[in-house]
Amino acid sequence: MKRKNTLTIITALTITLLLTAPRLHAQGTLTLEDLAQRINRLFTAQDDLTQRLAALEAASASQNWLAGIPIQPENRCTPYDADDYRYPQSLEAQIVAETGGTFYSPYTGETFNWGEDVDIEHIVARSEAHDSGLCAADIFTRLAFASDPLNLTFASPQLNRDQKVAKDVAEWLPDLNRCWFVNRVVAVKRRYGIAMDPREAQAALAVLTTCPSFAMQIITPSEEAPTSAETTTPPTETNQNATPQAEGHPLDLYDDNNNGRITCAEARRHNIAPVRSDHPAYPYMRDPDGDGVVCE
Repeated sequence: MKRKNTLTIITALTITLLLTAPRLHAQGTLTLEDLAQRINRLFTAQDDLTQRLAALEAASASQNWLAGIPIQPENRCTPYDADDYRYPQSLEAQIVAETGGTFYSPYTGETFNWGEDVDIEHIVARSEAHDSGLCAADIFTRLAFASDPLNLTFASPQLNRDQKVAKDVAEWLPDLNRCWFVNRVVAVKRRYGIAMDPREAQAALAVLTTCPSFAMQIITPSEEAPTSAETTTPPTETNQNATPQAEGHPLDLYDDNNNGRITCAEARRHNIAPVRSDHPAYPYMRDPDGDGVVCE
């Protein structure tokens, strides 16, 4: 609207100059060359004004991307306790519904066979959210944040625990679905009043301003490259390479993330897969087909 009004004014001034030019020229006060120069200056000013308005509109749009999100440094105002951010494993079903009915990781495009092979991953990490404002929130807000499906997806244990961990957008971005990821980070932070530090805000805007879409890209199994689990030669039925059973409670030995259950990923990491019903770890694992052997 502002550009249209400005153009109207410039056009009116140009017409006025053209209509009065013969009289001014007759009076000897304006030559045709002078008239051409003045018209040229008017349109040059219009171009400059248009560019400045475009810059202002772009800056305004950038500000709107992060509207409602405080921009301030991280601050752990109270000690972090993971128990304040606990969540039920039953949330898997809601995540599966969003990821096309499979255990799909939008970060890498991998599809896993069983829930034991993936972690429930917080898009905005719990400890990062704590340091960015939830340290001052009540326990109910913290629990709601930890269990909010808006903030949950799937990731391989290695990516979740060793790569992304508690990093923010300035420190880590996925290889796939970056626009979806950053947009989801902004939505979660806006919902719970969680802050971004200046570096994170700058990194988020660098992604958001280039996004044609924020939809999650789901790669079907026929399109994805073989995962390490698919290309690794499976252990023999007798599991000859397995290490002797270690002494101690199975959860202390094999439950790496201390969630009270043992996944196939953890079993393979400790070289005890496949796990049979006579193994101490078996009672803490899920056997969907009930054949007495998991992680074949």
